[in-house]
Amino acid sequence: MTITAAALSVVGALSAVAPRIASAAPTSVAASFGFADHSVIANGVRLHYVTVGKGEPVLLLPGWPQSWYAWRFVMKDLAASGREVYALDPRGFGDSEKPAGGYDLATASDDVHAFIQAAGLARASGIDIVSHDVGSWIAYAHASAHPEDVRSLVLSEALIPWTAPAAATPSDAQNTRSWHFGFNRLNDLPEILVQGHERAYLAWLFANKSVRGWTIDPAALDEYVRVFSLPGAARAGFDYYREAFNASGMSQMKARLGRKLPMPILTLGADGSLGPNMRLNLQPLAENVRGEVIANCGHYLLEECPSEFTRAVADFWRQLPGRPSPR
Repeated sequence: MTITAAALSVVGALSAVAPRIASAAPTSVAASFGFADHSVIANGVRLHYVTVGKGEPVLLLPGWPQSWYAWRFVMKDLAASGREVYALDPRGFGDSEKPAGGYDLATASDDVHAFIQAAGLARASGIDIVSHDVGSWIAYAHASAHPEDVRSLVLSEALIPWTAPAAATPSDAQNTRSWHFGFNRLNDLPEILVQGHERAYLAWLFANKSVRGWTIDPAALDEYVRVFSLPGAARAGFDYYREAFNASGMSQMKARLGRKLPMPILTLGADGSLGPNMRLNLQPLAENVRGEVIANCGHYLLEECPSEFTRAVADFWRQLPGRPSPR
């Protein structure tokens, strides 16, 4: 896929807006949506999270290079259906702490387990977890290490590391979607090149990996640039890729692949991105996998197609045994 005129227009429009980067999260970001900010120490790291609603808890894990903010539309819909929603910034994401290490998926999954305990979310039957992109890597690793935490699992728009063969020469479309996997893994160079160009870098990703690029507006880009520009944030994000695909990451993943996930799983792919490959990727790794493809949507489906995303998740939950119908 070549860069279209529409994509160039979106990149130009977004990157032309002067960046407004604050040194700390404006207190109005979550509150402006009617949400509440919190933080807790879990597994030795301070984790930021945002909540809304009342009812059975559901935990949301965002993808790179985003934060809890990517869930803002989905959160409103889930709360309106009678759920208590927790949107977590994993270590290195958003306004969570950005320590020097711990970006391997085993540590990140232990963070989630510790967060569930610290936030009082532990249930005998587990809780529902919904994830996107790198958040789905973390959610998969967590479900493998701590299956008792997970009642059901939704994974969206991410193939599990070390399970998908790499094309020797990717097509233009494949290259546009995945070139950053190799780039982000390089030592030091991504930080050197991206520093001072965070807005242009993120604007390019959002424009070229989306179908409905206009849904990530300048205000959203401002927030993503803010958190991506915080000290240590870019390095932390790149380190998730470095750790997932190094020798240690491969060894960790081989151990996980020997344990099929027992909980019900829904995979969601966008027809403008991974499509049915999400389901095909997970089927050998779990005992109970359902898959759905969301039409007319790109990689950032939480913002491009939030209503369709929430509907698919609610339908999945409704079909599980012992589940009451949501409001």
